[in-house]
Amino acid sequence: MDKSQEKLLLKWLKSHKKASGHYLSLSVLLGVLTGGALIIQAWLLAQCLHGLIILNMPKSDFAFEFVAFIAIIVLRALLAYARERVSFMAGLRLRQHIREAVLNKLSTLGPVFIKGKPAGSWATLVLEQVEDLHDFYAKYLPQMMLAGFIPLMILVSVFPMNWAAGLVLALTAPLIPLFMILVGMGAADANRKNFTALSRLSGHFMDRLKGLSTIKLFYRGEQEAKAIEKASNEFRERTMSVLRMAFLSSAVLEFFAAVSIAVLAVYFGFSYLGHLNFGNYGTPVTLLTGFFVLILAPEFFQPLRDLGTHYHAKAQAIGAAEALEALLSYEEQTSSLDQEEKSNAATTSHLTPDASNTTSTVINEFVDIKVEELEVMSFDGQRLLGPISFELKANEHIAIVGPSGAGKTSLLNAIMGFLPFRGDIFVNGIALSSVDLTHWRKRLTWLGQEPQLFHGTIRDNVAFANPDLTDTQVIALLKAASAMDFITPLALGIYHTVGEQSSSVSVGQAQRIALARALAHNADLYLLDEPTASLDSHSEQSVVLGLSKAMSLKTSIMVTHRLEQLKEKDRILVLDEGKLVQEGRFEELASCDGLFCHMLNEAMESTLFFDPTFDEMFEKSPLEKNVSKEEDQ
Repeated sequence: MDKSQEKLLLKWLKSHKKASGHYLSLSVLLGVLTGGALIIQAWLLAQCLHGLIILNMPKSDFAFEFVAFIAIIVLRALLAYARERVSFMAGLRLRQHIREAVLNKLSTLGPVFIKGKPAGSWATLVLEQVEDLHDFYAKYLPQMMLAGFIPLMILVSVFPMNWAAGLVLALTAPLIPLFMILVGMGAADANRKNFTALSRLSGHFMDRLKGLSTIKLFYRGEQEAKAIEKASNEFRERTMSVLRMAFLSSAVLEFFAAVSIAVLAVYFGFSYLGHLNFGNYGTPVTLLTGFFVLILAPEFFQPLRDLGTHYHAKAQAIGAAEALEALLSYEEQTSSLDQEEKSNAATTSHLTPDASNTTSTVINEFVDIKVEELEVMSFDGQRLLGPISFELKANEHIAIVGPSGAGKTSLLNAIMGFLPFRGDIFVNGIALSSVDLTHWRKRLTWLGQEPQLFHGTIRDNVAFANPDLTDTQVIALLKAASAMDFITPLALGIYHTVGEQSSSVSVGQAQRIALARALAHNADLYLLDEPTASLDSHSEQSVVLGLSKAMSLKTSIMVTHRLEQLKEKDRILVLDEGKLVQEGRFEELASCDGLFCHMLNEAMESTLFFDPTFDEMFEKSPLEKNVSKEEDQ
């Protein structure tokens, strides 16, 4: 990491310290009060020893000093406790602020962006890296202030009594931060590499854990174990590198502090022996002066030692801040067109809409969508789809088909506001960029090919978007989704617990529960991405029938590879390599030579091979009929 990047990250870290509120200032104040109490305590102790040893005064004369000394010990303990609590609260508020900002940002960027990294990497970012900011705000920043205040207070107290001792302290103090900086120059980069290795290890391990059955079936267990071992060793080496720097930094600080204290002890020793006679403004060096300075000498370096101890927190925070800053400023860095591109663009550019910067425009009960010269972009600026134009009328049902990678799912994600795009998407004549996305998404029902069920009961999952549903309504929805055939035999029925990652149900069962949840939303626009991909033919027919009833007075867009479901659709859009190559009704597309007809023929041939009854569901296309006539002739 170069110095300019490190400075930017440090500036970013300091810009967020206001999230800690008044706790940072209060922590510094308590530290200064602790330092003042320490100076008073040292003065009382030195005065008592000087009076008892040198002046032979009776102990009763120091009753007040003794009581004050005990009181200050108690006061310092209370101040230290209060400072620890206040510092913790400063770090806690900061972590809450950053974690909330990260989660809000991920929510804004949407699921498509999140899928760009393994789940383990996001877990490391949200948990580990945010946690590693705590010491920077709770300890390092307050200690930076105290490292200047407390030594200055001690120098102000020492110089009037002995200028030589004050000069020794003043000259040796800069050596500690100097060497601390030299030792810590590579600490931030080491921590950054450590976090990278941890993210890689977390993501790698979670991916392999989820795909354990595949690894076993392909006999890749040993190779994957070696890969995890390699990632673990890399993380271990990075961690040890960080620890080496931390220990080296502490050793350097302790060395120079010990040398400085030793110089003071030698100076006072030779002064008491009469070999040195300077530094005390022309008067003999008293035991009071020597004890006072020597008691304060370790405390003079203590704030600097503490700063050195917490210096690794700065490097740790800078390493953690790199990924956090990149995420929180992602939209500004990657989502905006430069001025030249804007001036050359023929269409208006709309990036991923954000509810924070959109108007409060809402959508009427019906949904009419118009797409003009739409280009859907990935988050790194690559074009995934387009330019395409089409219109979806209210209560119309269209299907989107095409080869894998044609851009079908990308189109749905753009309509939901999860992907940036150029061109225009109008909802009831209103640009999507000016629509309140929260309100817009409440009008949508989305069902994908990888259903996500949450840990809880089946009832909880079905009523996820509508908690007020009764058991009777939940059962009706599950029946519409053809899910009750496997739920009824369960001992707890709809109160059967679904494990994490849908572990207690099959993929097909999870798909039907997710369909019941989608039906419960009662939305105005249905977005369906392979809704029957994991179902058998019998369940598929039941689900299609349930969807048809639910969507009879709604608007829908369905992405599918199962062409037998398309005869009842109002229109079919055929995508290929990100372009709209065909559009029309089933009969029109099946009767002309084109991509849809070829896909239809391939589907019929593959299905006929496994299912002789397919021809009862599907009539041959006119193109096939002509081919058959020619063959007969």
